[in-house]
Amino acid sequence: MPVIVARCSRAAVAETAVAPERPPSALIDLHCHILPGVDDGALDIRDSAGLARQAAADGIEAICATPHIRHDHDVRIDEVAGRVAALNSFLAEEGVPVTVLQGGEVAETAVEGLSEEELGRLTLGSGRWVLLEPAPGPLGDSLQRRVELLAERGRRALIAHPERHVSADMYERLRRLVGAGALVQATADFFLQEHSAAGMAALAEAGLVHVLSSDAHSSHGGRPAKLAAAFERLGEIEPVASHIEWIRDTAPGAIVAGEDLGEPPF
Repeated sequence: MPVIVARCSRAAVAETAVAPERPPSALIDLHCHILPGVDDGALDIRDSAGLARQAAADGIEAICATPHIRHDHDVRIDEVAGRVAALNSFLAEEGVPVTVLQGGEVAETAVEGLSEEELGRLTLGSGRWVLLEPAPGPLGDSLQRRVELLAERGRRALIAHPERHVSADMYERLRRLVGAGALVQATADFFLQEHSAAGMAALAEAGLVHVLSSDAHSSHGGRPAKLAAAFERLGEIEPVASHIEWIRDTAPGAIVAGEDLGEPPF
């Protein structure tokens, strides 16, 4: 099984000099560390705006702010909504046509300790989906238990970046998670990188890529807040190519709107 990823680096890169042609429909980024100064994401509000400008140039119209909810980041859950509102106000003043939505990247080890009110503050958009971050290392039984626990609490799980958790049984574990009601979020930029493209294509060929997100952290370097080129690449890979509209539009839209979303059609 091809190994897929390395962690984010903030080596300096240009933001976006020339805006690419916009895709036929506006995009939603479900996983982005765009809130300034709360975790290992955007350093300050200018950095946040830089990410939003990257996103707008790529055809993204909405971004879920997903700060880390885990023991090594002191994110105050009751402050997230206010921080999202403040960032939206700043982007409006700057003329950046991107809306930031609520969310959080919830570590699987944090699930049991969250109240219903806290979970509600961390769902993606206005829905009932929780972006669930697996524990370091191979996917384990504990992740399955957390997906089932969220389901018991009326939530559905979106599994963040499973490509970081490669193991011999990763595909089988992901299939079990999907059977328990979860979907899989793959990281867009890894479809475009030479060291990870083959592994990402294999994941898609197995029918285990349900949405793409940027998982961008900073406009100064690392993964960009872009999705369009990765969707073009995904559109060349079956079986997902035949359902690219569901992956690109239907699933993200339903997730943030809190609408019913059944099992993936592939």
